[in-house]
Amino acid sequence: MQLDIAMISKKGGRKVNEDACNYLSLPNISCCVLSDGLGGHYGGEIASKLVIDGVLEAFEEASECSGQTIKLLLQKGNNDIIQAQLNNTKLSQMRATAVILIVDKLRKIATWGHVGDSRLYHFQNNQIFIQTRDHSIAQSMIDAGYMRAEDLRSSPTRNQLYAALGDADDSKYDVAASGVSLKHGDAFLMCSDGWWEYIEETEMESTLNFANTAQDWLEKLEQLVLARGHDKQDNYSAIAVMCKE
Repeated sequence: MQLDIAMISKKGGRKVNEDACNYLSLPNISCCVLSDGLGGHYGGEIASKLVIDGVLEAFEEASECSGQTIKLLLQKGNNDIIQAQLNNTKLSQMRATAVILIVDKLRKIATWGHVGDSRLYHFQNNQIFIQTRDHSIAQSMIDAGYMRAEDLRSSPTRNQLYAALGDADDSKYDVAASGVSLKHGDAFLMCSDGWWEYIEETEMESTLNFANTAQDWLEKLEQLVLARGHDKQDNYSAIAVMCKE
């Protein structure tokens, strides 16, 4: 199986881009990672970069498509942030979200994990098959029946997270239990909240249906982000992955 991978990360209307993303492709396996340094915390841009660098460094040493590897990579990002907090008191409050995808191209399976409100969508037949669940107060209110899912994007508690990298407690990581089988045409979208806030899931599906490449898909989606974000646009980042025989 071959992977077509593209990524975008821009500061939007902010002075600094606290988002970061990157990927590493080895002959038979690839790892993509995206992180959002939490706004309002000094050093958010440092935290997200620590996550990206630490995760890919650890993946290169232990490149396996498993839930255990995902958890080890999340722990690596968490430990690197905590160590930086200890080394510099000015960074003591920095935190970051993370979403990680590993695809075994030889075995045609994928697994992933995340913490915070950076998301992963898995598409089959151009429709969302799996969507990660945000670790946010708003999502918890939806789960408890106090808020409708369609109101999440406009909720004042949307950005209030109860889990992120940079905390001692790593029990809130969400990791896929086992590898998901892939086939030709499957796709993944990993994105920060500055991206998915302005794009409905139905629009992700419809643009995928008319996209020929991962880059083409991201550019179509970015047009929606820019048309709706205007001057208040947050940092926005995304990684698109298309699976092809």
